[in-house]
Amino acid sequence: MAEMVRKQIYIEERHERLLKRISKARGVSEAELIRQAIERETIGGKPFLLAPDQAAWDEILRFVKNRKSLRPSGRPYRWNRLDAYEEREKRILRRTKG
Repeated sequence: MAEMVRKQIYIEERHERLLKRISKARGVSEAELIRQAIERETIGGKPFLLAPDQAAWDEILRFVKNRKSLRPSGRPYRWNRLDAYEEREKRILRRTKG
């Protein structure tokens, strides 16, 4: 590893919050995030990618399989503007009751 040089910098409070959140999510230090950003900026390195979330993919696959099982009637859907208002009204009523 190359010799490290200590630097003190000033960042905005919102950057501080973002830095902490990303650092925790990726499991790396805040300093490492800053070093990665400098590398990307200066040599065009690839951004750090999070590992795929298997649970999220499983949920997507379940959703797709469920949608496939609904089997459309074969006729095109005739959109009715009133349907959109009914759905919106139902959501609003659920929110006001809860």
